[in-house]
Amino acid sequence: MKVAIFVHCFFPEHFYGTETYTLDLAINLQKLGHEPIIVSARFSGEPKTDNVITYYEYDGLPVYCIDKNYIPNTRIKDTYYQPEIGQLLRQLLVDIQPDIVHVTHLINHTAILLEVINELQIPTVATLTDFYGFCFNNKLEAADGSLCLGPNRQRTNCLACLLKARSSFSTATLAERYVGQYPQSLITAKALNLLIKIPGFQRGVIAGTVLDVTCRPDLLSYYYRYYRAVIAPTVFLRKAYVRNGLTAPIYDIKFGIDLPILTISTRPINAPIRFGFIGQMTVHKGVDILVDAFCRLPYGAAELYLFGSEKQDPDYSLNLHKKANGYSVKFCGTFPKEEMLKIFSNLDFLVIPSRWYENSPLVLLNSLASHTPVIVSDVEGMTEFVEEGKNGYTFKMGDVQELEQIMQKIIQNPETSLKMSQTTEYPRTTKIMTQEVIKVYQDVLQSCV
Repeated sequence: MKVAIFVHCFFPEHFYGTETYTLDLAINLQKLGHEPIIVSARFSGEPKTDNVITYYEYDGLPVYCIDKNYIPNTRIKDTYYQPEIGQLLRQLLVDIQPDIVHVTHLINHTAILLEVINELQIPTVATLTDFYGFCFNNKLEAADGSLCLGPNRQRTNCLACLLKARSSFSTATLAERYVGQYPQSLITAKALNLLIKIPGFQRGVIAGTVLDVTCRPDLLSYYYRYYRAVIAPTVFLRKAYVRNGLTAPIYDIKFGIDLPILTISTRPINAPIRFGFIGQMTVHKGVDILVDAFCRLPYGAAELYLFGSEKQDPDYSLNLHKKANGYSVKFCGTFPKEEMLKIFSNLDFLVIPSRWYENSPLVLLNSLASHTPVIVSDVEGMTEFVEEGKNGYTFKMGDVQELEQIMQKIIQNPETSLKMSQTTEYPRTTKIMTQEVIKVYQDVLQSCV
């Protein structure tokens, strides 16, 4: 079976959750006798290549990469529906001649990919990895920082998120910074939605921007109908998409993890507890919440190791350094995937203090698979993997005090807490995951006969 897998970006430059899922899936498909071909993209603004499409191999997998520097976004609509890239995608698909297409993310390819696939009558499935299909910022985070359920009827909450995003640009004017703050952002969003209904204000840049944002959920919902099946890695993600109008058949297939079997080691009870964080050093990941809670702990009773790039948000990372100054906090940078097990073997607890809905983050599953208990924000997408007191703890999202109390409890009862490593596991492998995905392919292809 020849499978064209479309992903927004890929290794070696990009190596986060969706890219890793795509890589694991493709490697296992190849091992199981199938022919995966990856179609990725290079973001506009990244170093430009000599050709609009480049070909390379990664881990023995064929990869086509579209350079979006040649086809940059000129308006918001281009981020989710860009007809200009359609002919390029059509030619790639004609050349590849796949039996089935698997989309792991639409960013860069946009919904025009689904339009082209439908015209070529190629059966297509998707794996939902975030909220791109209906949420403007992909995170289901409202303009006031609270968790969101999705676009409201007038889409004014989506407009408010746009205003918030633009206020953070380095080029933002004082007016843009002002209206980007809540509640001004929501008030302005409602005003803009009314303004474009007045004759004389229905054309122009402002009206076009408002329409680009407010039409986004409906347009994506329309094209998502072309999926013959959709894979959801968490119950929460499935519910969120159904609540926001997804009608395609949904298969619940959790991610798989491949880690060598780790012998659970013992360590001195009186040694400092080692807490860790692995991920992006950004606001929505909540690293500051963890640092604040840690710095309240008795000095010398614990250590905190932060793994992640500080380049994504240098100002945020600088603030973390200031908070952590004088405490047992170590900024460790990134590490190759091959060292994952070694990293976890040196941690007692992994902390995931996210401010947004995580979707079965692979770092969480890797932690469980390495017998490392977790402490996570009580947001859906993570809590369904945590059994309180058995393989981890949960705390109220954003609550520094509650996180501190959990960490204090661990420090005060090290023997009880460290025994949790014996009841922490995640036996599901990427091969099992891929075999279930292949069953989806077979169901879809059979339905097309």
